[in-house]
Amino acid sequence: MSPDADVIDIHPTRRQRVLMLSWEYPPVLVGGLGRHVHALSVALATAGHDVTVVTRHTDGAPLEEYADGVRILRAAEDPVRFPLATDSLLAWTMAFNHTLTRAALRATETGTYDVIHAHDWLVAHTAMTLRDHLDVPLVSTIHATEAGRHQGWLPEEMNRTIHGVEHWLSNSSGRVIACSGYMREQVTRLFGVPDGRVDVVPNGVDDRAFRARPRAVADARARFAGDGPLVGFAGRLVYEKGVQHLVRAVPQLRRRHPGLRVLVAGDGPYKTELVAEADRLDLHDTVRFTGFLDSVALPAMLGATDATVVPSLYEPFGMIALEAAAAGAPLAVAATGGLAEIVEPGVTGVTFPHSDPDALAGAVDRLLGDEVFARRVARQARGMVTERYGWTTIAARTAASYATARREHGPFQARRAAALLAGGRGRIVIPDGNLLATEGAAC
Repeated sequence: MSPDADVIDIHPTRRQRVLMLSWEYPPVLVGGLGRHVHALSVALATAGHDVTVVTRHTDGAPLEEYADGVRILRAAEDPVRFPLATDSLLAWTMAFNHTLTRAALRATETGTYDVIHAHDWLVAHTAMTLRDHLDVPLVSTIHATEAGRHQGWLPEEMNRTIHGVEHWLSNSSGRVIACSGYMREQVTRLFGVPDGRVDVVPNGVDDRAFRARPRAVADARARFAGDGPLVGFAGRLVYEKGVQHLVRAVPQLRRRHPGLRVLVAGDGPYKTELVAEADRLDLHDTVRFTGFLDSVALPAMLGATDATVVPSLYEPFGMIALEAAAAGAPLAVAATGGLAEIVEPGVTGVTFPHSDPDALAGAVDRLLGDEVFARRVARQARGMVTERYGWTTIAARTAASYATARREHGPFQARRAAALLAGGRGRIVIPDGNLLATEGAAC
């Protein structure tokens, strides 16, 4: 399903004052969320909206600044004399929300806001406090779900708690933004949020930032490629990204394409296992792990590839596919999640079933074996990125979601209050750690 399948009125709305909450924001960048929130905030500000981002502090960053038209407040951690006596993510998140809430309340001392926009479960407690304190609508973007990341299995207390917070945040928000039709289905099925309260707004990409200069692409080609074709992957090295299946497909591809080189760019906790698998298959001359590539090196690397592979088992959206397409790389992606909505087989790339190294090898072989076809789908994909996923369009769709939340705020609050009075807060059913159902959504 195309992300344009959902009709959202994106006609210009009046200037809106937005209080954005995110645990990542430059210079704190852990995954793609921080880059997304930064680009969205700047695009909203460019469109004439007043945007304040409240986020996590890091050494060397100012506690408050204006940058790219956005007001940024950073929440410093509490003094070191009050340390947490645990490495628990949940304990850290609760402590972080205390400091985030104080910083956000400081922002409200010098201005009023029309809407709060929360990004993912890590800021849920602050979002809820501000919604009640300010009596303004809450819009939440669910970038991924804990259940989805673990294929529906929630074995640990932490997993089940995160799932519960995601459920709570989704049902307490006037509007929920999902990055794909796949993610909307997850939000409605897992959390019981009515379909009509979920807006599909895809992630955006600055296609100009990924169009590397021809000289940079040529240099990357000389650095990474051998005498044969170059296949690339870029992303966080975790199990659900499926790099293990790319590695297992390499022996087949190497037999068909002498001189093949495979480049794995990125880092993460699964790297040790991936390197060990490559060694087991005797691929040390073919597969190279580069580690993290910066914003200059990555577009050049992607543009130098004859095929960029996105073999994810779980992918709410598939940002790297857009970035690779903008860089001019032919795409071979797993037909899963949001990836299946980005790549049209035979038109903007090729697809394969996830977790299937043989099918992956076949898809990549189609690109490597037919240069004319590969160039054609790469050209189509680059045009698709510019047309559908520019940040101006994404900001307009997001602002329209804010406007809808504001129109519906009174009735939504009334329904929510009635449900609470009736005792209908609902509960999450997770027997034996296996996510089977949700029941009794609050609103």
